[in-house]
Amino acid sequence: MVSRPAVDGEQFRQELRSWLAEHPSPSIAIATTGEEAETLREWQRTLFAGGWVGIHWPEECGGRGASVLEVAIFNEEMARARAADIPGKVGLSLVGPALMAYGNEQQKSQWMPRILNGDDVWCQLFSEPGAGSDLTGLSTRAERHDDVYLVTGQKVWTTYAQFSDTGIALVRTDPDAPKSKGISMLAVPMDAEGVDVRPLRQMTGDSEFNEVFLDEVEVPVENLIGPEHGGWRAASTVLANERGGGFIWKQQVRQEDAVDRLWKTCAGAGLFDDPLVRQRLAQAWIEAELFRLHNARTLARLAQGEELGAESSLVKLFWSETSKRFYETAYDLVGASAADEWTNDFLYSRANTIMGGSSEIQRNIIGERLLGLPR
Repeated sequence: MVSRPAVDGEQFRQELRSWLAEHPSPSIAIATTGEEAETLREWQRTLFAGGWVGIHWPEECGGRGASVLEVAIFNEEMARARAADIPGKVGLSLVGPALMAYGNEQQKSQWMPRILNGDDVWCQLFSEPGAGSDLTGLSTRAERHDDVYLVTGQKVWTTYAQFSDTGIALVRTDPDAPKSKGISMLAVPMDAEGVDVRPLRQMTGDSEFNEVFLDEVEVPVENLIGPEHGGWRAASTVLANERGGGFIWKQQVRQEDAVDRLWKTCAGAGLFDDPLVRQRLAQAWIEAELFRLHNARTLARLAQGEELGAESSLVKLFWSETSKRFYETAYDLVGASAADEWTNDFLYSRANTIMGGSSEIQRNIIGERLLGLPR
């Protein structure tokens, strides 16, 4: 990709706005069919051709070497344009950083270009029925036999597994080691014999998530990312990007837009005469503003080269809990007559406090690592 001169934030914002105006996004919130998944892959390829995929990746890895400010602006503008999420976001936000930190040169050259251009879609094979937020309790095992690992176990809540080419998996390679010490990270081909993907129907009616059964799946030894038994350290890189990455600015804009829509809906329905309605709307606006200010502080720290670390749990906890409260407010205020506009977001918000690490786990991390409280 051709490098570009440095630009300030406003120039970058206008460049992206102009490009989005000329390249409208498909109107697909969640892919439910193979055809829709392919449409989203084409959307990613269009973005890639314009230089708008993996902008936070270094230029030598195919990205734009974007600054933290530009990453924030990118996510804000994509949200304002209501652009569809690309199917390769796991590869871009989670797998890419793990490869940059722990992958070997062959893995980087083989996988990273295909992640960027949408040729390979990755899914995240971390959570299990008995090990969700507490991932160190996972039981999926990988036994080495010569030049392959035989992987057996079950994963769950795997986004877009049914449309993915590869899964980044946490597996137990040393069953006798303490919890986090015997875990390795493998790249599992999703079309390999023994991989069984079963979509899960959510209460929204979509099947974005899946459970994945692995029955002695042969995974080449060269698909090991990082050292054997050292996968938890690499996983920590992945989880920090999941909880504190660019999504916070996208979610901020979406929350601000939702508050604005609710405000206008209540005004149009003549509900402002009720002081309780005004109070709940004010609370929703205050929480959206707190989210914005919190993100501004995060942006300032990242721009100074500081690591987010355990503070990514603050971001995840605040966003997930406030989004849930907001959609409860929206449902209470608009009533059944206008509920259809809010139904999907209301139902989906119930999952926000679970995915990416439950609120209970985030509170534990905050208490132990940030406040120094005893276990």
